Amino acid sequence: MTETDAQTDTDYAAYIAGLPRVLAGAAMLFRDARGHVLIVEPNYREGWALPGGTIESDDGETPREGARRETLEEIGLNIEPGPLLAVDWVPGTARPPIAAYLYDGGVLGEDQLAAIRLQEEELLSWRLLDPAELSSYLPGSLGLRVRAALDALESGTGAVELENGVRPR
Repeated sequence: MTETDAQTDTDYAAYIAGLPRVLAGAAMLFRDARGHVLIVEPNYREGWALPGGTIESDDGETPREGARRETLEEIGLNIEPGPLLAVDWVPGTARPPIAAYLYDGGVLGEDQLAAIRLQEEELLSWRLLDPAELSSYLPGSLGLRVRAALDALESGTGAVELENGVRPR
């Protein structure tokens, strides 16, 4: 390697280190036969969530792989994610912005629901939520994201692009 190559590598590394940071998360939307949505209750913060979490991009993980890994870790189900339902840009104040990917987890049968095993280090409980109750359990952008994903599933129009849970104008 020449001195010029080394300087170019150093300059590029400094450039990359100075770029803004964005977090990426992935989750799956599961329903039961009645159309109720599976939600989980984390022990590390208030409120409810979907099975999912941060994508381990340092390991080369894709959003789809992250959704599957997080679902297996959190509820013990090893399910291949279905189609992408929504991508949401969620701005942050105390954290970097998040690019949140939401995949169709499908309809879980009784055997799958009975096989759910919570990751005790992170989760307190799970429940099936009537979609009419979304805003009570999933306030803010997450509830809006889930509603948009359910609408996309029902209409068959494909994935939706969101900004903080709302379709951009």
